[in-house]
Amino acid sequence: MLIIHLAIKDLTQIMRDWKSGLFLLIMPLLFTLFFGFVMGSATAPRPEVDPRLPVGVVDRDRGQLAANYKALLEKSEVIRPVLLKPEALKRADQMVIDGELAAVVVIPSGYTDRVLADHPTALDVIIDQNQSAGQTVSRALQTVSGRLLGAVEAAHISQSANPQSNLKDNLADAMTAWQDPALTVAVIKATGDSTEAVGTTSASGYAQASAGMMVQFSIFGLITSAMVLVLERKSGTLQRLLSSPIRRYEIITGHVLAMFCIVFAQQLILVLVGQFVFGVNYARQPLAILLMVTVLSLWAASLGLLISAISRKEDQVITLSLIAMFVFAALGGAWFPLEVAGKAFAAIGHIVPTAWAMDGFQNILIRGLEFQSVLVPAGILLLYSIAFFGLAIWRFRFE
Repeated sequence: MLIIHLAIKDLTQIMRDWKSGLFLLIMPLLFTLFFGFVMGSATAPRPEVDPRLPVGVVDRDRGQLAANYKALLEKSEVIRPVLLKPEALKRADQMVIDGELAAVVVIPSGYTDRVLADHPTALDVIIDQNQSAGQTVSRALQTVSGRLLGAVEAAHISQSANPQSNLKDNLADAMTAWQDPALTVAVIKATGDSTEAVGTTSASGYAQASAGMMVQFSIFGLITSAMVLVLERKSGTLQRLLSSPIRRYEIITGHVLAMFCIVFAQQLILVLVGQFVFGVNYARQPLAILLMVTVLSLWAASLGLLISAISRKEDQVITLSLIAMFVFAALGGAWFPLEVAGKAFAAIGHIVPTAWAMDGFQNILIRGLEFQSVLVPAGILLLYSIAFFGLAIWRFRFE
């Protein structure tokens, strides 16, 4: 109970300062409005582009199985078939090397007759396995070929069970059964200014801005709460607390709990405003968003404790909080998606915890992924929280 009483005392002290509301809510909302407008203008609706990997197809068979194979490729969420004329094979190798096509598949003449006669015939595939796209396409092609041969096998089994049936009719029935497969493969395309998942609509600029300002101002909002500890140390209040029944760890826990509650309440309010005012779809995965808000608040509270532990004066709290805000926000992608700056900057940015916080939010809001996509970012952010908390305890002094 002493911990809770101390946390309530801190919260009451913080909320008495009207400037706290300005920094905790008004400023992030204004920045969200500004950045969202700028990013929304930069990411205005564009003609929809098929993000699937292009694969050239040369059909020398013209039979039923060739048609079925191309139909399966059309329904693939990974491959976008591009029909080529036979003479295009002269440039097939170069088109794959240049990245114009991810692969080229040649359906040989007589393919349908040989496969239906139970003489499996391999397709000719030109692909660069050294590229990640080539490996993805290779797996997708194996899946399509497996479905086609599985349908042929099912047609043969049906004919064995009913000799009066027609093999091609049985094949058509088997192919129809593949229209609703039990397992599908999805591909996600990352572009310079937005990330889209197949089957989802593009997120507005507010999806980036809302999450970015939440991450940024979770740090900026620590100025007031960290200031409380510095003032208590300066006035000798912390030392006097030691003469009471409360223990050292309870004092620290109470202050950290107050910081956590401030940031957590701030984050929840910004999520609600983002959902109902800016149209950001936080409600699509509420548990994932709640998890990210919780671990972000834990990390911010640990950072606040560290700032208060190494600060001796009020101006040091302000200076360190501003430095932390600018460094973590800029490197962590709070102002712009890290993909815009290239792979090198994105790799450097992921050294800081805010990049993982942004990954978690973006996985839900922009990339359209499911709850599991936030587990790794949340776990890494939790590890950062523990590290910052341990460092703060090591540096903490009551006098």
